[in-house]
Amino acid sequence: MNEGSVRVYYGNGAGKSSAALGYALRAAADGKTAIIIQFLKAEVNYDYLSKLEPEIRIFRFERTKECFSELSEEDQEDEKRNIRNGVAFAKKVLSTGECDLLILDEILGALDEGIVPEEEVVSTLAQAGEGMEVILTGRALPDTIREEASFVYNIIPEKEGKDNAGI
Repeated sequence: MNEGSVRVYYGNGAGKSSAALGYALRAAADGKTAIIIQFLKAEVNYDYLSKLEPEIRIFRFERTKECFSELSEEDQEDEKRNIRNGVAFAKKVLSTGECDLLILDEILGALDEGIVPEEEVVSTLAQAGEGMEVILTGRALPDTIREEASFVYNIIPEKEGKDNAGI
């Protein structure tokens, strides 16, 4: 993880956020720091990650505990402002070099919902300093983001059985 890069985990399969979190754990094991900013997700209990601070920190700017798609139109408008605050925070993190790895979890979903324009994500990525890693996750990958990525992983299910893990 010496040279900077943009990694994308996208697709319809489960495990994109888990892959990004695994990358953060690997970075922490190497003495690096990671910041995770979540978008468009119902509040998940990540209290156990507090044990990994200050190496891994997680932020969620949305105020509701429900998934964005389940909110009323009025609540969605409020959350859109909160999500844009999350993007502004990501820009600050990248421009100041506050961490070695920044994960924008489900940012591609914010693009897909029209909350954040593609150009803003591209300009956000341009803020990254030398040696900084950025990971984006979500279902759909626009071509403009694909062009910015150093690594692209399409997570697709080959077989979907009963999930006993409850994850």
